[in-house]
Amino acid sequence: MWTGGADNQGHFLGRISIRRNQVASMEGEVEDLELFQRKIADRFFDLLPLNKKDTHHSSSIPTSLSISSSASDSPLSVDFDGDFSPFSCSDTLLSIAWIRKLLDAFLCCESEFKAVLLIGREPSQVAKSPLDRLIPDLLDRAVKGLDICNAINHGIDAIKFMLSQAQIVVSALEQRPFTDGQIRRARRALAALQGSIVVDEKENTGKSTERSWSFGKRSSGASSKDRHHAPNFKSLSWMVAKNWSAAKQVQSISSNLTAPRGGESTGLALTVYIMNVVLVFVMWALVAAIPCQDRAGLGTHIPVPKQSNWAHGICGLQEKIAEEWKRKEKKGSPGLMKEVVKIDKLAQSLVDYADNFQYPMEEEKEAEFATQVAELAEICRKMEDGLGPLQLQIRELFHRLVKTRAIILDVLDQAGKSSTPNV
Repeated sequence: MWTGGADNQGHFLGRISIRRNQVASMEGEVEDLELFQRKIADRFFDLLPLNKKDTHHSSSIPTSLSISSSASDSPLSVDFDGDFSPFSCSDTLLSIAWIRKLLDAFLCCESEFKAVLLIGREPSQVAKSPLDRLIPDLLDRAVKGLDICNAINHGIDAIKFMLSQAQIVVSALEQRPFTDGQIRRARRALAALQGSIVVDEKENTGKSTERSWSFGKRSSGASSKDRHHAPNFKSLSWMVAKNWSAAKQVQSISSNLTAPRGGESTGLALTVYIMNVVLVFVMWALVAAIPCQDRAGLGTHIPVPKQSNWAHGICGLQEKIAEEWKRKEKKGSPGLMKEVVKIDKLAQSLVDYADNFQYPMEEEKEAEFATQVAELAEICRKMEDGLGPLQLQIRELFHRLVKTRAIILDVLDQAGKSSTPNV
């Protein structure tokens, strides 16, 4: 299980300080860059569903990255946050468990990227061409990623409201025998649950409408007697501007994402590009999976080089998520997270039962009804167990992006000072 929250940045900075004046050998550097690419490939390939990789391959992923040094006979290893484990077939694509593994993979890759980029290097090496152009692009994408983290965190708050209403439905409908009071209680909770998802026609004039998370809007779909029970969200965490668009933000961070060419297609330039691709993909996947503000026009394509070995897993995941997005978008899905999709589907079915309830129920109908309530109860249990840790990971992602950006800016600042002649 991901252990989140314990960030070894102080320890990491100490190692950077120790190695700041050491120069890595060319042979050792090539090995580190190749290892970084292999680990990117392994981690994202392990996230593909129905993965048939053998146990030996999965267990061969190293847990630390050796940085070779001409000044030392022994390698320096960097410990990484997170406890990455290979994909399990029980973790369905886009489920809460899968999203947590995706975030875990990103956090591990991000730590390894810092090790490759910074440990054992003079600041001037990081500031020279072509890194002086590529690194600022990465830092800009990281800043834009912070806004996406805010929106996703807000979306999880909204999902928690959905969960609370689903739990009320389960509590009311699990009791036997039924009473009119239980049915009314279930109807109110179902109305509030469905009221959290509304038809958003913004920027969709003349096109099919898309259902999106309400974020404070009130549902016009609930009956007049239950309308006052529709939700009015007020996130207790980071707030998102009303005119902010998740789709536009993803488009912004994915623009100008071009692979290095010629002499830049190897070495650190390629490593920075790979980290850019990983960041863009993870942000795109989060916006597709978790309900957040204005996802209309999100798109299903991000520029990933399919011919590169390190990108095969990312490309496979992109294709599968894009297929889900195209299919669910037509039906107006609030998000691709499996648990949310399942609750939405079960709620629609239970509304029909509640609206047409007559007691005693036919034996066949009552059995089907009980099965759906049991399914809803099981989904609620999974969400209750997973949403809290998931939200902690999103917060960890936010703070990690902030800290890494500060570390790199500090190195660039040192490079600028060392290159300035003394007056």
